[in-house]
Amino acid sequence: MAQALSERVTVTMPAELVAGIDRIKRNRSRFIAEAVRHELKRRQQQELLRSLEEPHPDSLPTSELGLESWSQELPEGDQNLLDPNDGVSLHWESGKGWQEPGR
Repeated sequence: MAQALSERVTVTMPAELVAGIDRIKRNRSRFIAEAVRHELKRRQQQELLRSLEEPHPDSLPTSELGLESWSQELPEGDQNLLDPNDGVSLHWESGKGWQEPGR
């Protein structure tokens, strides 16, 4: 695995946090990098869930168009990127989110 590029940063933290890190891990930088990675992933997941609950208004016309119609309008050569028969049909209901038809 290739070595990731590193960049030095200066961060000010309360002394009790630094002491807590030192009790758990000798390498503060590694501990903080792991904690930041974990938090970034958590926030990305949180944002994805939020976007599923409240989709961007620009995505509604695409969802109303339907996956098959949308895929037919892709640029030349890109139509085979997905199989519209492979997914589950959903529609957006305000206040309820994405729903399967008939539910």
